[in-house]
Amino acid sequence: MIDLSEYSQAQRERLAYIDFRLYFTGVVSRTDLMERFGVGGAAATRDFGLYREIAPGNTELDSVTKLYVIREAFSPLVVHSPERVLTALSQGFGYGMDSDEKPLIPHESVSLLSRPKVEILAPITRAIRLKRVVKITYTSGSGQSEREVVPFAIGCDGLRWHVRAFDRKRKKFGDFVLTRIGHAEIHMGDKPRDEETPKHDDQWNRMLELPLVPHPDKDSTEIVKRDYEMHEGVLKLRVRAAMAGYVLQQYHVDCSPDHSIADKAYRLWLQDPLALYGVESSMFAPGYQRPN
Repeated sequence: MIDLSEYSQAQRERLAYIDFRLYFTGVVSRTDLMERFGVGGAAATRDFGLYREIAPGNTELDSVTKLYVIREAFSPLVVHSPERVLTALSQGFGYGMDSDEKPLIPHESVSLLSRPKVEILAPITRAIRLKRVVKITYTSGSGQSEREVVPFAIGCDGLRWHVRAFDRKRKKFGDFVLTRIGHAEIHMGDKPRDEETPKHDDQWNRMLELPLVPHPDKDSTEIVKRDYEMHEGVLKLRVRAAMAGYVLQQYHVDCSPDHSIADKAYRLWLQDPLALYGVESSMFAPGYQRPN
């Protein structure tokens, strides 16, 4: 990839946008750039001129449509993350009061059924950024209670969002599902104590490497290898101990020692169940049995 560090942040963003539109839609226009970044026509022309100067083999101007089109010799100017690309293609770019961008290609996807309220999410994320304590009401299996928590990260298991925090009531770190929080209020004058900070959360800081292989009792071995780009038949999944159980549950990984889950949805098997030894979230790992 070409080093763009000599250009301003704004220029790099516009160049990356041109690169993205060419790579994934095949065409881009001055109007696209003007509407996306609010620049004038002259500025957009300069950006396209700069892009063609940096990557002359990537695009040419179609004299009929006045669109810049991709050339066969195209080579991406920047690294495009698949996750961000798919989000941009399906939801558009930008975020703002007047943002009306639409998907760039037809798409259909499954939305999360569990969606946190923004009035709960906002104080939680502010507390994370400002390093403050939050007083919440929380509903668990034992009913509703008031808690003082020290949040430091959010996470998603593929089905729902939760916040990782130190719980002063239980005096330990844990996960709180955002939709189960009924009220959240920041205590601006209350700062976390040292033992409540992320460096003391062993489960969060512990990184695992879980060996996943095609399920031995299913007949889709080659398909699974291709789906997950398994090298030598093994996918080494690197994940935090605090998230491991959720991830294994979401990916339908059979974690039983004898790969005994018959459900066809389980196409993966955790080759070494001992990799989950001492992992608190292993309670969510399908079929996992803690060693005696």
